[in-house]
This record gives sequence, structure tokens and C-alpha cells, in this order.
Amino acid sequence: MERPTPYYSYDGKLLRQTLDAAKEAIKSHPAVGQAHIHFAIKANNNPMVLKTIASAGLGADCVSGGEIRQALDAGFKACDIAYAGVGKTDAEIKMALEAGIGCFNVESVEELEIISEISAGMGLVAPVALRINPNVGAHTHANITTGLAENKFGINLEKVPEAVEKAKSLPGIKLKGMHFHIGSQILEMDDFKALCNRINELQEWFRRHGVKLETINVGGGLGIDYEHPHKHPVPDFNAYFGTFAKHLKLEAGQELHCELGRAIVGQCGSLITRCIYVKNGTFKKFVIVDAGMNDLIRPALYHAFHLIENVSNPDAEQCLYDVVGPICESSDCFAKGIYLPETRRGDIIAIRSAGAYGESMASTYNSRTLIESEFIL
Repeated sequence: MERPTPYYSYDGKLLRQTLDAAKEAIKSHPAVGQAHIHFAIKANNNPMVLKTIASAGLGADCVSGGEIRQALDAGFKACDIAYAGVGKTDAEIKMALEAGIGCFNVESVEELEIISEISAGMGLVAPVALRINPNVGAHTHANITTGLAENKFGINLEKVPEAVEKAKSLPGIKLKGMHFHIGSQILEMDDFKALCNRINELQEWFRRHGVKLETINVGGGLGIDYEHPHKHPVPDFNAYFGTFAKHLKLEAGQELHCELGRAIVGQCGSLITRCIYVKNGTFKKFVIVDAGMNDLIRPALYHAFHLIENVSNPDAEQCLYDVVGPICESSDCFAKGIYLPETRRGDIIAIRSAGAYGESMASTYNSRTLIESEFIL
């Protein structure tokens, strides 16, 4: 029986291949040591996806108490969880401390004080890394650039001395490392090289002030090939880890950590939808599908490109279409002016590279139900 559309489809074999490639790339660059990957759960929180990643030995990067619970339920070790986010609530901090997570990525002096107050009150010491805003730009969409001075994230460079002194003085805090994140969907390794240079400068400052750090967390950001997902199903982990191996000067005994999300899961997922109408306008033809922006918001939110394929009629003559969904918004558009094989009512349409920020950002807008998923072993 044919599965009702729309739904998310995950290729478990490709996910495992991607995980293996990431781990092999680390082994190929001894200079990064035993680098630790924390999967960014915000990219995809599907339970089967999470269990597969946890079973591969990765840690988790969480940005809410809910994500911490999902990580633990999926089998991630609490000691391998890094907890970031600018607005951690008291209840979330307490829950993370009770779980025994590996590190809080702290984004302000004010947050340091609250974590110390809560942890000391529980008779605990919270391991923290300071999320430092390196003022390094990334060649990506403005909405997913996070490393500039005007972003809400992180501690600005001029406030680092104050934050370090505060962390050293607080009873419920153990300063463990530095944390960074400059943005997402980054394909130019020079952006990560610039980050390395800034980290090296900060390392020198910490060394001069007698502060030893156990960990350097460079965040995530490695992008995927949205235009050619079949040609490049696995991101260039070798170039990514090779950049840090060549340009980042780790101190003796320091561990390198990173928080990859999209690069791990982006290409293994597709949004499968069905053409419900082909509408002939005055100047355009519209393929109206049963998936909407509530199922995959990236095109509406970022004007993001996703490869779209007619898998029912792949060899037909090419025609020019706008591919749109049923949501009562003009922005509910997956692509404008693209060529597809001649499409008919009932044809199955695959929107590729939807494994990251598809299901995890889905909503019930227009009172639509959240759609199901399949995980192909």
C-alpha cells in the first residue's frame, strides 16, 4: 500500500556512511587529536536519527532542556552533552546539572552568576565553557551568521577578561574551555581559518594570564551541497578537520570539540510530497503539492534552495514551474521558475536535502497535522 503524503524519508545507510566519513576524517588528521563531535540536535530530533547517531559514539549539542531530554532518551551519554543557548531557564539549568552534563556553553556574565547560584545551592560545580563572540563573519545567509559582534550570541571580545575573572571567583563554576560558533552552511574553509586565527590569539591571552583550558569547542557550521545532493551526498569532512589541524594551535592536552548538525543529517533526508494540482496561470504554471512551509520552512525563511525531483515521471519533457504548497501565505513556495519533467496530478515529488531543519522546525500552522517519517535501514 502506497504511503500517504507528505512525509519525511530518511536514508539510514547514508546517515551511517556520513558518520563513518566524519570519524575517518578525524583519524586522518592526528593534529586534531581525538576530536569530539557533538551532534546539534536542533538540526534533526527524529528519534531513529538520534539513536543512530548516539550509537555511533557522538555526543550531543543541545540548546534547550527538551533537547537534553531527547538526547538522554536516544542514548547519548550525559557527560558528552554540551548545553548552549542565550536563554537557559533556572529549571533547565537545574535539570542539566541533575543529569550531569559535560559542559554548559555560557553566553554572558549574567548567566555565569545564575548557574553558579543554582549549582552551589545544589552542592555541585558546573563545568562551563565561555562562548566567545570572535567577530568573525561567515559567507552564509545573514539569518544564520552568529559570530559577529552585533549578534545576540556569546560574550564579546572586550568582555572576556571580566567573564574569566567572574568565572574564577564563583563557587559553583569550573572554567573548562572556550566555545565558538560563527554560523551555518559554511562552505569556504577560509571562514574556519579566520576562526582558528582568532582562537590562537585568545589562547595566547589565556596563557599570559595563567589560565589553562581543557577544551576548545569550535562549534559547527560545515555546509552541504544543496544543488548536487546525489553527486556530493557526504560533506567534505576532510577539508573541515584538515583546516583545524593545519591552523589551530592546541595546547598540550587540550581537546578539540565541534558541533556538527546539518553536515551529519542534511543529505540523508527528503521531504516526499504529491502533486495535487497543476494550475495554469496567465504566464506561469504552478505545481501545487500537499506539503507546505510548515513541513519545510527553509525556502520561505531563508529563500533556501532545495533540489526538487519528479520521481513519478522522471523522463518526461521538461517544463517550467513554480512549486508551491497549500498554506495560506504567498511565501509558501518551495521553488520559482524551475524545470521539472512534465508533472501531473498525483505525481510524487521529492524535495532533497531536507534532513536538517525540516522535521525539527515543522509546525502546525493552518491547523495542519505534523507529518510522519520513515527511516530506511
